[in-house]
Amino acid sequence: MQPSAAPDPVDLAHTHARPAHWLATATATAAVVALAGLLQPGPAGATATAGAPVSAGPAPAPAAADATFPLECGPAGRTVVGRQASGDLDGDGNPETVATAHCEAGIGTPPGGLYVLTRGKEPGAPARVVATLLEPRLHRHVTELAIRDGAIRATLLGYSSPDVPRCCPDEKEQVGWEWRGGVFLRTAPAGAGA
Repeated sequence: MQPSAAPDPVDLAHTHARPAHWLATATATAAVVALAGLLQPGPAGATATAGAPVSAGPAPAPAAADATFPLECGPAGRTVVGRQASGDLDGDGNPETVATAHCEAGIGTPPGGLYVLTRGKEPGAPARVVATLLEPRLHRHVTELAIRDGAIRATLLGYSSPDVPRCCPDEKEQVGWEWRGGVFLRTAPAGAGA
């Protein structure tokens, strides 16, 4: 058997640990850790891939004041927006607005309609009416309006006959609408009475 040509490791100078070696190793390690701490990325979060749109969450609810309602107010009249509520009605993650609107009147309470609005098709476009829940010709007035659990809830005042003065509705009704199968279906909330 031939003896190894390599020297015995015990005889090599760099294999003997001295305090200077330990100090140099500790200093180098501390420098690497400090540098890594300075170069860390920001907080974790979703990042967009190149060319992918960045979503900041759901869009704001449509503004009822900007919408054009299907009302015939005549040349001197203007549309007045009354009660409104916003919430996600169709489950797409973006809110819709439900609003009452009527023609401006000098005296009395003009009949109004109840409408569902969604955002305009183009960015910056005004809200648009996508459903009419209550026609003005029905002479009902919405006194309470809310969206709860994706459903519209409203209190309507009306008249039992044409002889009832328009100042004094004599009927009160709790109603609701829910988005089902691509349409708004009118429902009566639990416990509602006429």
